[in-house]
Amino acid sequence: MARQLLLLQAAVVTVVVLALGVAAYRDAQEAVTEKAGDLATSVAETLADAPAVRSEVLGPDPTAVLQPYVEQVRVDTGTSFITVMAPDRTRFTHPDPAQIGKPFVGTIAPALRGEPFTETYTGTLGPSVRAVVPVFRPGTTTQRPEDVVALVSVGITVAALGDELSGSLPGILLAAGATLAVGALGTWGISRRLRRQTRGLAAEPLARVLEYHSAVLHAVREGLVLLDGERRVQLVNDEARRLLALGDADVVGRHVAELGLSRELTETLSAQRLAVDEVHVSGSRVLVVSQSPATPSGRSVGAVVTLRDHTDLQALTGELDSVRAFAESLRAQAHEAANRLHTTVSLVELGRTADAVQFATAQLASAQELTDRVVGAVEEPVLAALLLGKAATASERGVALEIDPATSVGTTGIPGGDLVTIVGNLVDNAIDAALAGTAPREVQLTAWQEEGRLEIRVEDTGPGVPEEQVPHVFERGWSTKEAGGGDGGGAPRGLGRGLGLALVAQAVRRNGGSITLRPGPGAEFRVSLPMQVPVSPRAVGTPC
Repeated sequence: MARQLLLLQAAVVTVVVLALGVAAYRDAQEAVTEKAGDLATSVAETLADAPAVRSEVLGPDPTAVLQPYVEQVRVDTGTSFITVMAPDRTRFTHPDPAQIGKPFVGTIAPALRGEPFTETYTGTLGPSVRAVVPVFRPGTTTQRPEDVVALVSVGITVAALGDELSGSLPGILLAAGATLAVGALGTWGISRRLRRQTRGLAAEPLARVLEYHSAVLHAVREGLVLLDGERRVQLVNDEARRLLALGDADVVGRHVAELGLSRELTETLSAQRLAVDEVHVSGSRVLVVSQSPATPSGRSVGAVVTLRDHTDLQALTGELDSVRAFAESLRAQAHEAANRLHTTVSLVELGRTADAVQFATAQLASAQELTDRVVGAVEEPVLAALLLGKAATASERGVALEIDPATSVGTTGIPGGDLVTIVGNLVDNAIDAALAGTAPREVQLTAWQEEGRLEIRVEDTGPGVPEEQVPHVFERGWSTKEAGGGDGGGAPRGLGRGLGLALVAQAVRRNGGSITLRPGPGAEFRVSLPMQVPVSPRAVGTPC
């Protein structure tokens, strides 16, 4: 392709240079001809006005006086011939003495009317540019035809013009050659640059590369975004459009800050730093983001970003964490039950049967009371199991998790995974916050249904969240854990610090709800979610 372009451009440059050369030659030819006509007219008019010429043309032998005079003028002016003639064309002078007395060959009618003129005519000396000027009678002040007593013709042959024109040819040819050389050099440079830019690929292989490129972009299951050095989108595939909720908008050429992404994700993409499997919350999705600076020639020209959808896996992880916590709670309860059983058996062996019965029934009643209260108040099985597990976990950690007696939740239709994410994270954060506070360390949870919405409130006795930090609590990366625990960015196991509340906010938004935080001391989170099924008859309670 580069070779074909080189030949095409070379042909175009050659044709243009030749056309310009011909045009320049014709311009030079016209200029020389015009110059010759002006010179001939000037010399002829000067001779026609000379008193010697005007008087001698009426004398008995004009040739004897005018021939040497005119020849001297001809030599001095560089013209090819000067002919002084009678009105009947009889020559008085001529460069070739043999032509004297013979009739002049050419047009004289305008001059006989008293009008000087120029023409190109073929005479005895060959083609020439000549001027013919009338000579008027001496002493006349008018230029009437009847006062014309002679004519003066001055000419320059075409051969002489060719000699003068040939002097212009080297300059024209030099300019044409230089233009051709510069054009050829530029064409060669463009061709070589094109070969470098296309990596030496011809048109057909380059077309195949583009086809494969398009097929891979649309077939790959990961989101792919290419950014240039100015953080502007150069390429985005279908999966990336879906994950980033870009739709069919034309985003190529737009800055990443104009895509409507979360602040944390925008900062990561703008930094164009190396990132490996970072978890980001964007809209209603949890994304695993990897970013690598693009350095094809040893210099950074942008970044390649890959995106993977982690939303479903995140929901499963939340449920798995809840199941794991519940299992740990059951294991702890089993251990405690074994201790209580050994104590009861020992009391029986000591013959203190009444004490054994009292001890066993008291512990059983306490555990059964909590189970009955949770199961009786919460119909959602996932949420009930989560609360039982969190109660046991809190008890092990020295925090009292109180389920408000006003709690009453029927069937909500809200996805169980989202309920686990919301309630599990809020309770975990509240437990951590209570541990960071002073005794008594308590967490209170209240849930109820009101006007087609599920309302959830989680309070703790921890140090709370400063009011100036409230706008940032639900951002990814916000956490007070580094300072020794707190209400902020708790996250389920394996998700990373500062992600829990961001996931809570995401799950709330995904279900069309809202979440608010009352700053401390003692933080209070309140979530309101629209239910997707009719409110059950028993779910009409309102917290005290």
